[in-house]
Amino acid sequence: QVQLVESGGGLVQPGGSLRLSCAASGFSLVHYAIGWFRQAPGKEREGVLCVTSRGGVTNYAESAKGRFTISRDNAKNTVYLQMNSLKTEDTAIYYCAAEWLGYCALEGYNYWGQGTQVTVSS
Repeated sequence: QVQLVESGGGLVQPGGSLRLSCAASGFSLVHYAIGWFRQAPGKEREGVLCVTSRGGVTNYAESAKGRFTISRDNAKNTVYLQMNSLKTEDTAIYYCAAEWLGYCALEGYNYWGQGTQVTVSS
C-alpha cells in the first residue's frame, strides 16, 4: 500500500523548533520530488518547501525563508522539514506530497499524506 505519513507536529512556543518527518511506504522516494504544504484555519493550502529528486530546493513561502529547511534521507525513505524560530502564524496542518517526475511544482502531486498539526502558541 502506497502511503506517506507525516509526524513530528505538536504544540510549541513562539521561537521554538520542530522537525517534521514524511515517511514513505509502499514505494521508494528516490525518484520523487517531495513538497511540504500547509493549511491554516480559514486559509487556502500553500506550498512551503520542495526538494527535487536530485536534491534541489524550491522555497514557496516567503515567510519560511531563513527559518525552514528541507532535507531528504533516501536510505530512510524519509524527507524532513526543519522549522526554526516558529511564529504563531506558522500554525497549520502540514502535509507532504510526492511527485513522481522528480520536479518541484505547486500542483500535480501523486501522493499526499494525512497531515500533522503544528500549533505555535504561548
